Amino acid sequence: MVTNNPPSFLAVMQMTENQCRDLLRARRWPNGPTCPKCGDADPYKIIRSPGKNKVREHYRCRACRKDYTVTVGTIFEDSHIPLNKWFAAIYLMVGSKKGVSAHQLHRELELTYRSAWFMAHRIREAMRDKCGLPLLSGTIEADETYIGGKPRGHRVWRERIKDEEEMGLRA
Repeated sequence: MVTNNPPSFLAVMQMTENQCRDLLRARRWPNGPTCPKCGDADPYKIIRSPGKNKVREHYRCRACRKDYTVTVGTIFEDSHIPLNKWFAAIYLMVGSKKGVSAHQLHRELELTYRSAWFMAHRIREAMRDKCGLPLLSGTIEADETYIGGKPRGHRVWRERIKDEEEMGLRA
């Protein structure tokens, strides 16, 4: 049961690994699983139980015989970090105006700094524009943004002081 509205931050933090996988599966494959290698939409399920209270669901493509999971081909692939922490990190990074540092992710999600840094880089890479659209042009409006103003820097500051001294504004 997936709605169009994303879950709240609190709901994400309370989700289990299987609930997160179900959410990801529903968002990624609304019409059922599709092989990331060949695109075939008729896999069969392989359910493994590697340990206590753990169930891993894999798919095997009938066409190319490759195994895959819902995380293959995503930023979550080859990561041992729980999906609810991934979702929480995405929520924090997308929802903040000025961005989130790896140190903040490390503190708030109780991860090691290396894991937080790894997550932050993968999330930023996923948010990067890869479709090659041209940059913005023409008149652009943005809330709470100031673009332009006087140039700053050492040379500009010295030139301004020099000009003020020549005009007699400075002693």
